[in-house]
Amino acid sequence: MTTPLLMIEDDTRLAQMVGAYLGQSGFAVEHKATATEGLARLQQPGGLPELVILDLMLPDMDGLEVCRRIRAAQGEMARVPVLMLTAKGDPLDRIIGLELGADDYLPKPFEPRELLARIRAVLRRRSEGAPVATQVLRFGSLDIDRDARSVTVAGQACELTAYQFDLLVTLAERAGRVLSRDQIMEAVRGRELEAFDRSIDVHMGRIRAAIEADPKNPKRIVTVRGAGYVFAKQQD
Repeated sequence: MTTPLLMIEDDTRLAQMVGAYLGQSGFAVEHKATATEGLARLQQPGGLPELVILDLMLPDMDGLEVCRRIRAAQGEMARVPVLMLTAKGDPLDRIIGLELGADDYLPKPFEPRELLARIRAVLRRRSEGAPVATQVLRFGSLDIDRDARSVTVAGQACELTAYQFDLLVTLAERAGRVLSRDQIMEAVRGRELEAFDRSIDVHMGRIRAAIEADPKNPKRIVTVRGAGYVFAKQQD
């Protein structure tokens, strides 16, 4: 049995690519190229999609307004999960979208595999009855949004790879605890990374470059000589 999804996206080529990719994993993607068509589809009698993939930039209406209308609707339509596609590096759109009720967001361009993982995560949370609100780890001016997989410092987006994000979350969720390289690699196992201690050091250096005010004198991720790394609980 396939899981129905609705994609409201004016880029037909992208929609076709996403539909073909998700189709391999048991999803049936129905595509609408405009906000008007997408909202009309949601208002039709009968079955609703399990999730809406909603582009922010549509030719006839802002995606944020579409999200607002979905959440303001009556009945089941208001509860349909929404995954919003936003412009890369625009945290304001992300924040507004989440405040309007989007369940997750993904910046363009994106990897289809990450889109699939986010869709599954949203649907899993819904099926388990768990809240879909964003889980944000806050340390001073540093925000780590685990659901949206984004990091900001004083509101400015930080560019991290998927693996570096996972490393950062691993440390932040255990703030104050010293973790060895082996413990860190075990916590994020399953990702593609060569299993050498020094590879962790390289990634930590890049994470520091993204989130530290002075990467050469880090205050957030501290090296404990001979033991590993610790994420500082108290920050700016």
